[in-house]
Amino acid sequence: MPIISYREALNAALREEMQRDDSVFLMGEEVGHYQGAYKVSQGLREEFSSRRVVDTPIAELGFAGVGVGAAMVGLRPIIEFMSFNFSLIAIDQIVNHAAKMYQMSAGQFHIPMVFRGPSGPAVQVGAQHSQSFESYFCYVPGLKVVCPSTPADAKGLLKSAIRDNNPVVFLESELLYNTTGEVPDGEHLVDFGKADVRREGKGVTLIAWSKMVDVVLDAAESLEELGIDAEVVDPRSLRPLDTDSLVASVKKTGRCVIVEVGWPMCGLGSEIAFQLQRECLDFLDAPVERVCSDDVPMPYANNLEQEVMPQVKDIVAAVKTVLYLD
Repeated sequence: MPIISYREALNAALREEMQRDDSVFLMGEEVGHYQGAYKVSQGLREEFSSRRVVDTPIAELGFAGVGVGAAMVGLRPIIEFMSFNFSLIAIDQIVNHAAKMYQMSAGQFHIPMVFRGPSGPAVQVGAQHSQSFESYFCYVPGLKVVCPSTPADAKGLLKSAIRDNNPVVFLESELLYNTTGEVPDGEHLVDFGKADVRREGKGVTLIAWSKMVDVVLDAAESLEELGIDAEVVDPRSLRPLDTDSLVASVKKTGRCVIVEVGWPMCGLGSEIAFQLQRECLDFLDAPVERVCSDDVPMPYANNLEQEVMPQVKDIVAAVKTVLYLD
């Protein structure tokens, strides 16, 4: 299998799906002439023309709404937000129209569309460009929410998202665009609702998604040096969530730490922790712990930015807590 970047894997998924299905098109700021703000759409305008790779004004509410309308009449739009922070401007179209249209029309209108782009912290982009949006969109019935952590999952999940007949919020990490990994050529699909055990272990379950998977894997290496055998589970899709796989891991290890780059209050880890304690109460040897970003807007200074986000040391400390090693 070729080794390519996360960015190239997304590009391959877009290209293959646009070749396969003429109803698929991409729309967003700078996706065409500029080749994408993060170069995910490189070369697509030249191959598919400006009719299918559409540069838009800086008007997220407007072009998200155009996408919903296009989906209602049988097209499969992919809406790129330059940053998911800008999706807040389009939240009415995503939540009140895309997510609800199938039910409100009594099944007359499917909304087969993808909202995609970078979410979460980058490097020194400030408080208004560093927010994580998983919990925002997982809250909404009618949406599917996906957070790939590897190039292979980026390709396979995006292809599945484009083919899905429901609106999918596809959250990419800007910090992962340059990472590389093996990615199957051609028809590579990853189903929603199927977690991936990234590392087998027996001593504690670590649950993380997107960029935090890499941090957790590094923490697992540090824990191994302390004689602690950690299992790392990546849900990949957050709605639907593969609760069965998470429960199976926690029943095996008896302890769990959930790591997310979002804020602690009402974070997605809270819901996962609730589901685990409901299903695994008799198997848990300690309360579920969470490691989140600090409960503050993201600082601009790089040293403070690093301190705000979950670090290996924070995960190791949380594992020691559930193992009663403090």
